[in-house]
Amino acid sequence: MNPQQKRLILQLEQNRTSTELETFEVFIKNYREVLGKVFRESQNHKTVSLQRGVPPMLMRDVMHCKPLRVFIPEEHGGLGGHVSQCLAMLEASSYESLPLSLMMGINGALFIQPVTRYASQAVAPEILHRFAEESAMGGLMITEPGYGSDALHMQTSYWKEGQGYRVEGLKHWAGLTGWADYWLLTARKRNKDGGLARDIDFFIHDSRNPGIVVEEYFDNLGLYMLPYGRNRIDVQVPEQYRIDPPSTGIKLMLDMLHRSRLQFPGMAMGFLRRISDDALDHVKTRNVGGRSLFEYDQVKERMVRIQSWFTSCAAMCRFTSEHAPITKDLATADLQANAIKSVVTDMMQDASQSFLQLVGAKGYKLDHMAGRGTIDSRPFQIFEGSNDILYQQITESVIKGIRKSGLSSLHAYLKSNDLTSKASDYLKKFTDFTVDQNMGQRKQVILGKMLGYTVIMNMVLELGERGFQSHLIRNTLDVLTADIARMLSAFDSTTETKPVESIDKEGDWLVFV
Repeated sequence: MNPQQKRLILQLEQNRTSTELETFEVFIKNYREVLGKVFRESQNHKTVSLQRGVPPMLMRDVMHCKPLRVFIPEEHGGLGGHVSQCLAMLEASSYESLPLSLMMGINGALFIQPVTRYASQAVAPEILHRFAEESAMGGLMITEPGYGSDALHMQTSYWKEGQGYRVEGLKHWAGLTGWADYWLLTARKRNKDGGLARDIDFFIHDSRNPGIVVEEYFDNLGLYMLPYGRNRIDVQVPEQYRIDPPSTGIKLMLDMLHRSRLQFPGMAMGFLRRISDDALDHVKTRNVGGRSLFEYDQVKERMVRIQSWFTSCAAMCRFTSEHAPITKDLATADLQANAIKSVVTDMMQDASQSFLQLVGAKGYKLDHMAGRGTIDSRPFQIFEGSNDILYQQITESVIKGIRKSGLSSLHAYLKSNDLTSKASDYLKKFTDFTVDQNMGQRKQVILGKMLGYTVIMNMVLELGERGFQSHLIRNTLDVLTADIARMLSAFDSTTETKPVESIDKEGDWLVFV
């Protein structure tokens, strides 16, 4: 290839990228305007807050924008599947409605992206076309009544039958229960002796075919927009609708879950930005004792924390956009995925609690952003991996890394790891100690949380190097440093207390009056 040909190809590539960007910019501008109208300029937002489900006219207007195209490759009618654009769409959604953003996240990260990466070319184009042009929806069924976090021991099974497979089992807490046009089903192969194989397989079920019966719809505490329930599965799946993983089904599941966890900041970004905007507006306009709330020192402390979580989330969005393209296998990206998911969801809940405290009584109304956000953000700390479990897994991952590296102190290991090297200098005085590799579980959770926050601190420093607002970066680093110090103080002082197995009459205070 001569230099002239190379220049021509480069110019064509630059033109193509420019066209894609313009197309996305047109979409996101229109999408934000539509969301603003349906959630603010009408009364629909009150209906969504107080009733279960989605008003049909609201859903019609939202899906008319075809937001799921951002997850879909161009050859299938999408905008390209660029991660930064996916996160921007989720951000725009969650600025107006966290449940709406979760709905989009479920479709994108837990169905469209796995289908794009792994489904047979005999079925993927038709499915993705329906999502791009016909507003189809899809979800994932993993969790079972007896096997929540213990997904590897799921009891849903399958076996060969005719020209395809028979899948039977019971699943619950699948977002979009009763709504989805497609389901990604997980099951284990039933052996001839009746036992189940260790590995997990994935199947695509088209809801136009029978076999999934909703036995019960749950009265979920929050996220009213989304239906959840218990599903009885007995489906026939054509052979080409079974997903053939490149290695094992467990690695496929890890790649899918890590990819999804890395995209949580998209859903969190709009939510945190909205809280920051609304809280700042409230404290500047609300007068108490003859002066605005913004002048009170404790109020400033809460506002700094809210803005620090917004800044941290922005750093995570930047990281995910550059490190989690659809072409990359993320099965081994456990440390960064677990840190991002657990920390950003803790930040969502902390920000909503502070917002509720700042607003006061009116924030406790069911349709107010503060109260609604507190309830709706809480399950984010539970689903796709309970944060307690993820923090423990972070510690286990770091201990394994320390053991392999041969380094003696935690600081030395953090310094050597690309995910924490920049933050390690800020934390040397707190982390220059040897990690007990046999610590109890509760200490693993505390240390894992501290390590998760350190990973995020590293991302904040990298965002600052790109020119992000310096005042926000400085405040965020101060807040993260103080929180990490408190975590390590709790880590040092934690003892292995044990609960009593029953509370008898000696536990009745009235006896001692």
